[in-house]
Amino acid sequence: MATDLQTAYLPLEGMDSEHCALIIDKGLSAVPEISNHQVELNNNRARIESGDLHDAISHAVDKVRELGYDVTIVKKNYPVLNMTCASCANSVQSMLEHTPGIISAVVNYANASLQVSFVPGVIEPQQMKQIVQSIGYDIAIDESEDAKELLEEQHKDNYKKLQRKTIGAVLLSLPVVVIGMFFMDMPYANYIMWALTTPVVLFFGKQFFVNAYRQAKHRSANMDTLVALSTGVAYLFSVFNTFFPHFWHARGLHPHVYFEAASVVIAFILLGKLLEEKAKGNTSSAIKKLIGLQPKTVMVVHEGGHQMEMPISAIHPGATILVRPGEKIAVDGTVATGSSYVDESMITGEPVAVEKKQGDKVFAGTINQKGSFQFKAEKVGGETFLAQIIKMVQEAQGSKAPVQKLVDKIAAVFVPIVIGIALLSFIVWLIAGGDNAFTQGLLALVTVLVIACPCALGLATPTAIMVGVGKGAEAGILIKDAESLQLAKKITAVVLDKTGTITEGKPQVTNIVWENEAQQLNDILAGIEKQSEHPLAEAVVKHLGSVQVVAVDHFESITGAGIKAMVQQQEYYVGNLRLLQQSKITVSDKLQQDATQWLAEAKTVIYFADSKRALAVVAIMDVIKETSKNAVARLKEQGIAVYMLTGDNKTTASVIAQQVGITDYKAEVLPAEKAAFVKLLQQQGKVVAMVGDGINDSNALAQADVSIAMGKGSDIAMDVAKMTIVSSDLGKIPQAIRLSKLTVAAIKQNLFWAFIYNVIGIPLAAGVLYPVNGFLLNPMIAGAAMALSSVSVVSNSLRLKWKKI
Repeated sequence: MATDLQTAYLPLEGMDSEHCALIIDKGLSAVPEISNHQVELNNNRARIESGDLHDAISHAVDKVRELGYDVTIVKKNYPVLNMTCASCANSVQSMLEHTPGIISAVVNYANASLQVSFVPGVIEPQQMKQIVQSIGYDIAIDESEDAKELLEEQHKDNYKKLQRKTIGAVLLSLPVVVIGMFFMDMPYANYIMWALTTPVVLFFGKQFFVNAYRQAKHRSANMDTLVALSTGVAYLFSVFNTFFPHFWHARGLHPHVYFEAASVVIAFILLGKLLEEKAKGNTSSAIKKLIGLQPKTVMVVHEGGHQMEMPISAIHPGATILVRPGEKIAVDGTVATGSSYVDESMITGEPVAVEKKQGDKVFAGTINQKGSFQFKAEKVGGETFLAQIIKMVQEAQGSKAPVQKLVDKIAAVFVPIVIGIALLSFIVWLIAGGDNAFTQGLLALVTVLVIACPCALGLATPTAIMVGVGKGAEAGILIKDAESLQLAKKITAVVLDKTGTITEGKPQVTNIVWENEAQQLNDILAGIEKQSEHPLAEAVVKHLGSVQVVAVDHFESITGAGIKAMVQQQEYYVGNLRLLQQSKITVSDKLQQDATQWLAEAKTVIYFADSKRALAVVAIMDVIKETSKNAVARLKEQGIAVYMLTGDNKTTASVIAQQVGITDYKAEVLPAEKAAFVKLLQQQGKVVAMVGDGINDSNALAQADVSIAMGKGSDIAMDVAKMTIVSSDLGKIPQAIRLSKLTVAAIKQNLFWAFIYNVIGIPLAAGVLYPVNGFLLNPMIAGAAMALSSVSVVSNSLRLKWKKI
């Protein structure tokens, strides 16, 4: 029997580029306990799936560390309560040691404390508490502790460490540069430079050498290999020249030292990493903003009216929560008592606050206005609408873009090729370099290794995708994967669903006409419609008001046609004309006449019938959204063909299409036909975007090249779609296309600069111009240029933030 797979996310450290991600990815493939995995560079994490999560995590952590990277581990001490003997301590320790996500646990009975190292996000302090409680003990934890905060804290610590390293390296490198350039002839110059450079190379730059060694062990190479080789060679060469100058003097050569090259390269790269970390912090601010929408504590109302403030992590479905004026709503739920207006702009983008009264749904992250109310919690933690939004944004930022794959391949072969060119230039200099051949060859070798770091290439795509997805989230466009963000610019056809997409999706009954004596059956109509999930049914129930609803014995939904039901041994139908015709039911001229007139006014007509004749005809109208007409016009201006598909009748479809300016439409379309229509357009060579809001659109959404769901629509549509428009405003589609164009342009610019930089830099470093004009590139300048290329790529991506969409 197959074991159920469990998923965990490991937060990674030291993964700077796509190449690093590839190395970790390859390493995790070798861990037998891991069934599936994906390394997400932008989210600095790895997703692993395994049937034995405990062993999989501990082996994955070992593997990642062995490769020269790290997994964020939090170490904490907690007091342990209720222990009475040493074996109690063993029980607690063994229970925790076998919990997935806990790397080590040591319980000290003497001072009743637990020292635990764990992976935040995989296990929470709250869960540890529950595990310990399950065997009769307890641990005292800070209730407000949260994995996201622990991770944030860890990232801040890492950033500060990097900052200290960078400042140290820069401060020690500055005098080395000054001496190396202007005071070469001062007494003991070489010894002073050696003393200042040694801590920079061996202490501040230690990580490059350690990582390069680990890479070499696995027959792999990355940016660290290049940095370690270039600075290591320059440092050792200079140390040799400082302590054994007579070796060169004997050959009639002056022993040059390159301490400034070694120390400055490390200082520049550390500075580049620091700026990169800062920039990465900026690009992921969209997620932080979304997370910040949720309050940390809530006021819970217990039975008997007793109120108590509790951390959000302790809230369970069913709890009653009090929301006071101006407070943020913490979890999703339904209003129980009281009423107020709530600002839902974070979900819908609409500035006008929405009235909330008993029975209305409220969502996490929305802001209460002036009233006060109590609501019952329904979805908490990762289940809330806000948590789903955060998850979608994170998944999108972690997904790979199609352009990336090319960069992956380049990064993997790039390092060996560069090492090859470096050795080749050294050999060519040795053979053809004349007097100072060895020195010049060594210099060329060092410079080529320094200039060719593949970082800029690896950062080109992910940084642009991250900023693009973040910008989309700010504009109310949630992008689920990088691929749809890249494809959107190529859209040539947009297929729109009618109800809830072009129109408000909130139908109202405008007219109802009964056959003679049939009106007394309105309780049966209400009873049948109450069972239906169709939005039109709700309008009918609302219109009929408080009638005595009868029990329905048998209820059958006929897709795209209507309902068949049994009430009091009698068969009844509610649906469109097709349903009546299929069931051979007659419609009187009077009802037919009214129906025809309403259809001409773009009203939806539904019939209510028994097994022989139609008893009533109902007209329902769904209003067109204010922004729909303008959005269609903007799409057409961009040369995009716009189609409308609806399950509704031809007349309604025709009037709605005419009002919004759509010439191509299809009416009375079944769900499977929508997908077939999308496929047909694709066969004609079109790149198709499908926009829908219902479960009936999910088939077509899955078929389309770019699938866009409406935020107010069904969960299934949002799951299938690659993009979601939170406010359900069609005007966001032209914005999404523009965002795609800007993002793809940024990726191409980034790749261009990264390539150009290497194409020009490597031959210069090898000394190509030396025979022509005697120009040789100084290794120190090469280091500065390399760091600058990474920073320029990140900065170019960040420019997207200020672009108007």
